[in-house]
Amino acid sequence: MALEVVSASLMTSDETRHIARCVGNGSWVVSWLPGRTLSAPQAVTAMTIASAVATGGADGAGELDAAAAELGLTGREAVFLIAVENHDYGTQRPRARPRR
Repeated sequence: MALEVVSASLMTSDETRHIARCVGNGSWVVSWLPGRTLSAPQAVTAMTIASAVATGGADGAGELDAAAAELGLTGREAVFLIAVENHDYGTQRPRARPRR
C-alpha cells in the first residue's frame, strides 16, 4: 500500500478513494468516518483499514478487529462504514414501469 501524506494536511492511498484531512491542532478527519476527529496515528490506521478492505489485504478478522479497535470499532463495523461511504449515491436505480 502506498499511503501518501500531501503537504502534512492530506493523506491519500493508491488503493482506496478514501482520504484523511488535517483539520488543525493535530486532528484529522477520515472520509469513511465523517463527524469524528482522530489523531494522526489513528488516521493512518483508518487509511490502512480502508486500503486493506479495498484490496482484501487483511490477514483474517483478528487483524482487522485489532486495527479497528484502535478506532473504537469492531472489524465488521469498519467494513460496514467503509462500504457505506463507498456507495455511489449519484447513480440512480432505474424506475419501475407502471403496471397496466
